[in-house]
Amino acid sequence: QVQLEDSGGGLVQAGGSLRLSCAASGRAFSNYAMGWFRKAPGKEREFVAAISWNGGSTVYVDSVKGHFTISRDNAKNTVYLQMNSLKPEDTAVYYCAASSRYLPEYENQYDYWGQGTQVTVSS
Repeated sequence: QVQLEDSGGGLVQAGGSLRLSCAASGRAFSNYAMGWFRKAPGKEREFVAAISWNGGSTVYVDSVKGHFTISRDNAKNTVYLQMNSLKPEDTAVYYCAASSRYLPEYENQYDYWGQGTQVTVSS
């Protein structure tokens, strides 16, 4: 079992930045690829970014490329999502997730989920 705790959400103006964190406990964090998803009101939950177990590979949804950066610190059992140049359409609940696959982009490829953290971007 892996327990994930998301944090770092909040209210920010358009153009601002936030850094989300996801702290993991339980089984070896470095065994898992990590991902971030988001769910906006009235929309399906969507993939945002993922990072391989050693941080050597990353993948992003097109809408956040160049604005968001996923990273991890295996010594701290933590994955981050640095979000810059935020837009109102980035408003959502953001979830981190852990997967035993290499670099997954689909919800059903993830085994463990955090509780979510709210990000609200005002215009």
